[in-house]
Amino acid sequence: MKRIFLGPVLRTLFRPWVKGLDNLPAEGPAIIASNHLSFSDSIFMPLMVSRPVIFLAKSEYFTGTGLKGRLTALFFRLTNQLPMDRSGGAASAASLEAGMDVLTHGGLLGIYPEGTRSPDGRLYRGKVGVARLALQAKVPVIPVAMIGTDKVQPIGKRLPNIRRIGMIFGAPLDFSRYHEMADDRLIQRSVTDEIMYELMRLSGQEYVDEYAAVVKLRLAGKGPAAAAVSVESQPAESLPAESQAGESLPADSQAGGSLPAESQTDGGAAGSGEPGTAAGEYPAPAGEPGALPGREPGNGSGQGPGEDTDAGSSRRA
Repeated sequence: MKRIFLGPVLRTLFRPWVKGLDNLPAEGPAIIASNHLSFSDSIFMPLMVSRPVIFLAKSEYFTGTGLKGRLTALFFRLTNQLPMDRSGGAASAASLEAGMDVLTHGGLLGIYPEGTRSPDGRLYRGKVGVARLALQAKVPVIPVAMIGTDKVQPIGKRLPNIRRIGMIFGAPLDFSRYHEMADDRLIQRSVTDEIMYELMRLSGQEYVDEYAAVVKLRLAGKGPAAAAVSVESQPAESLPAESQAGESLPADSQAGGSLPAESQTDGGAAGSGEPGTAAGEYPAPAGEPGALPGREPGNGSGQGPGEDTDAGSSRRA
């Protein structure tokens, strides 16, 4: 599909540009952690990676009924997607074990730490499952920023718009200093925040210290109580407080989702989807690694009042 049938067609129509592909290891296990703007993220990104990438996909894609449901389930199975149970507790932990199995066997595991597509193009708080996997499997995390896929296929749109997209693979993040503290919740939160900081820096998205799933429920007219029940079913955990008003983003984060200078390659405007100059360097982070704006006051790790265990599904409505 990638090299003979679907790949050549997508490369011709969408002319994807890539930066930092050499940051991916030629062999051995690693986690690819990406921002999530569109359903098509999981099509375009693996297309540009020579090695197979296995994603954690929401379990509902594997249990659909009718012709459409069966075809969807067949597509996900044929493309080596793994079902991710999002209900929390033991079910979500079992789903993470499937991801661990991929890493144990030396594979590339794709994860969207936000757990669902961004409802408005901004970058939302990451779930700590990605940190748990990285620390327990002792593997590097490769951050990747998808650029322009939300313009190609916005949420709710079935047929894509034909326009150029891009992606930036950042340098591998090494968390070996935390391997002996893999079960520490504060460490997991700190590692997740560091991953999200890199995604913010690479993509130029505005960061929001709130779960995207909670925002989606609020936009759908459901109150905070309904959001708490729907997003986190474990009674011992509560949803994080909303981000504090007045908190600002680092200078290298462009409000409104515009691209930073480092996301351009080979001349042209990145905002138009055209590659820009190959500067080859990213701006220095505005703050300590792992520090994201909007952390809970007095909590150096950034952990909210109640943290989830979900790694974030590959695709979530």
